[in-house]
Amino acid sequence: MEMVVLLSEAGEAIGTVPKADVHTTQTALHLAFSCYVMNERGQLLVTRRALDKRTWPGVWTNSFCGHPAPGEEMPLAIARRAADELGATVGEIQVVLPDFRYRAVDASGIVENEVCPVHIARLHGELAPKPDEVVEWAWVDPHALAEAVERAPFAFSPWLAMQLPQLLERLSLPERPGADAPAPLDGRES
Repeated sequence: MEMVVLLSEAGEAIGTVPKADVHTTQTALHLAFSCYVMNERGQLLVTRRALDKRTWPGVWTNSFCGHPAPGEEMPLAIARRAADELGATVGEIQVVLPDFRYRAVDASGIVENEVCPVHIARLHGELAPKPDEVVEWAWVDPHALAEAVERAPFAFSPWLAMQLPQLLERLSLPERPGADAPAPLDGRES
């Protein structure tokens, strides 16, 4: 059974709960992570959440998310989740937003309430996303992604919408030259 680390308001571990029980309408603060996979061209991997996900089904989001197990080091949790969700191996994992924290409520009333450090990583090999996790994916220019989020925030996870401006600032990416419209998020990459 997968366990999630519960946190005090000060961010200290205070217990555990089964992952299946943590996300409710009264979700306790807990530890998670977000990861953005970046390729050699500076593009970010975005994924569309499976339609039967409990929270935010069918929205576009960062590459993958997860929860470290009690006592599990964050890089190991990220590598584990990349394999579980994307069927992928990642490396060069770096924390870029160590103190990111958010709370969001899904249309169903389910609450996300997480201390969620944000990481970037590089893909090693191919992607083979699990269909019960990811229905589509695309490599996108980070600035085009920011434009798409600004134009249609309802199509994206709230954590991506909150993380992306801070991530772009932290990565100090050059402006995207000559682009008027965001690149489409239009399907599977193979």
